[in-house]
Amino acid sequence: MLALGSCLRKALALRALAPQVCSPFATGPRQSDGTLYEFRTYFLKSSKTKEFLENLKKNVHLRTAHSELIGYWSVEFGGRTNKVFHIWKYDNFAHRTAVRKALANDKAWQEQFLIPNLTSIDKQEIEITYLVPWCKLGKPPKEGVYELATFQMKPGGPALWGDAFKRAVNAHVDLGYSTLVGVFHTEYGALNRVHVLWWNESADSRAAGRHRSHEDPRVVAAVRESVNYLESQQNMFLIPTSFSPLK
Repeated sequence: MLALGSCLRKALALRALAPQVCSPFATGPRQSDGTLYEFRTYFLKSSKTKEFLENLKKNVHLRTAHSELIGYWSVEFGGRTNKVFHIWKYDNFAHRTAVRKALANDKAWQEQFLIPNLTSIDKQEIEITYLVPWCKLGKPPKEGVYELATFQMKPGGPALWGDAFKRAVNAHVDLGYSTLVGVFHTEYGALNRVHVLWWNESADSRAAGRHRSHEDPRVVAAVRESVNYLESQQNMFLIPTSFSPLK
């Protein structure tokens, strides 16, 4: 027993001298506040799309009385047509829960819009996102068109790919090839997904800026670094509705 105790003490002493490896749980920088952005995509029946949007235009004030609408768009290119995409802002999850409860009890909203239009929607997708810590929500200088670029990154979080991704985005921004509205990191939905919302004056100005950026060695170098962590990408070209705060 004495020999065993002596061996145990020696082992503990050696362990104390060995370097300790600490692995943090955090996967990257975090937001400083709880503000979240809900991404909603509705897949509409083709015969109902026009009716759905006209009804919403008349009644959207009933919905925005409860929480802030950032933008509402119809999808022009990039995936299935007859699709609308909208972003809602909440202070935190408790705020969203309170808003959803209030909407369920709002007779005007239920009777004038929701119930009549439920049959217009084939399906819906919802994601909860945060702005990345290095980005603030921007406001374009005038009316235009939008592009939502969605990047599915490799597992590991911003600690793995965040810096390279930031450099790729900023290369486009700093050199004036497009106007950034926001960069959002998904919290609920497909993880390791980043959405970048861009504004351009028109579809043609967007195409011209993209062609110039692809010939700029500074942009090319930044993008090549970022794509090492990329699994897939999808782009949607968005047209703001007449009632969208972001035009």
